Amino acid sequence: MLKTKYCLLLTLTLFSFFCFGQRKSNGAGYTFETKCMGTELDGSLTLEVWGKGRHYFDATEQAKKNAVRDIIFRGLRDGNCQIDAIIFTPKPKNEVYFAEFFADRGSYLEFVSLQDERIVNKVRRNIKRTREMQQRKVIVRVNRLALKKKLKADKIIN
Repeated sequence: MLKTKYCLLLTLTLFSFFCFGQRKSNGAGYTFETKCMGTELDGSLTLEVWGKGRHYFDATEQAKKNAVRDIIFRGLRDGNCQIDAIIFTPKPKNEVYFAEFFADRGSYLEFVSLQDERIVNKVRRNIKRTREMQQRKVIVRVNRLALKKKLKADKIIN
């Protein structure tokens, strides 16, 4: 009887490990926040931002879009600076404008650069990868003042 109880307990324990154990993901399933690393004297911000894509180039381009998007709509709370969003409540009439603004090779590229990226980071980037997607950390510089001027000139903000 005692032997049967031990066999049953061992079977239930192994069954629970296989059925209820968590699968570990080593990549693109995680979400990461944009982190402000500092401000420059010309009004630009240096950011550590993550992008997700099918390959290296997609992830890098998505990281650039995420950096500009966070400055426009979210603001930054993580890191060395506290920056408010440029637009607090986006209007539905501006949806087409921002769709074109954030399109591939869109005008958001005028305001973001990789000039603060060091060669060590380019060679050995922090990569999170799964079979379908990969996520990359990129150091970018976003010119917030020029971005704000463009949005004022296009009459998106007052």
